[in-house]
Amino acid sequence: MSCEVELHKVRVCYDAFCALDGIDLCVQPGEALGIVGPNGSGKSTLLKTIAGLLQPERGSLCVFGTAPRKLPRGTIAYVPQVEAVDWAFPATVSDVVAMGRFAHLAWWQRFGATDRALVEEALEAVGMASMAGRHIAELSGGQQQRAFIARALAQQPRLLLLDEPTTGVDATTEEAMRVVVRAVVARGTPVLMTTHDLERVDEWFDRLMVLDRRTLALGTPAEVAASGAYAAIREHTHTHGHLRVDHDPHEGHEAHPEVRI
Repeated sequence: MSCEVELHKVRVCYDAFCALDGIDLCVQPGEALGIVGPNGSGKSTLLKTIAGLLQPERGSLCVFGTAPRKLPRGTIAYVPQVEAVDWAFPATVSDVVAMGRFAHLAWWQRFGATDRALVEEALEAVGMASMAGRHIAELSGGQQQRAFIARALAQQPRLLLLDEPTTGVDATTEEAMRVVVRAVVARGTPVLMTTHDLERVDEWFDRLMVLDRRTLALGTPAEVAASGAYAAIREHTHTHGHLRVDHDPHEGHEAHPEVRI
């Protein structure tokens, strides 16, 4: 079994707080993996670690056979949550999507016809072609999220990481995103996506991971549903909402946004 993303006993901590502990994971080519769990369970931390933004304290992590930070620029596309982005910068939607091509351009190379075609193709894929000239700050949260997904598509990554891309979007936008994810996977690109939406997971994902700092369940959506871990997360979400605070504030909170105080 080929692993494009492989974690073994990975532990990630913010100061004295352990956000992930003992994570084992193998993601195969052309696989969509959904990651569910309440806020504070380490979902965003897991994506940031795989992206190379955070370093494990223990354990091993390989993406395409090497450490994420050693991969060529543009290999991994990471789309953060909408609220984690500063939308004040002066750029149009087209400008934002074009940024996805910069990783593939040397300092002496100009933005060419191929780059422009890929930007247009990405905008079409997420249904944003008509808004290419709009300022990014003028868009709704769902439209901004679609623009950042388009930037990731224009990057032509070998691995796509999406952090709760469907939060706050309407049903039409959510379905458009699902179609995009399945199209990316069909081309052989692995997709890891965190979500709070426990509906239609069998249509989105090939496998599902239930995370609460440790892996509570991992398998097909049907297997995870049968394990009971899925039901526990669903009950927690319905009863308590998405907010979870179960430890005291610490200096690492600013770098640990999935726990809100």
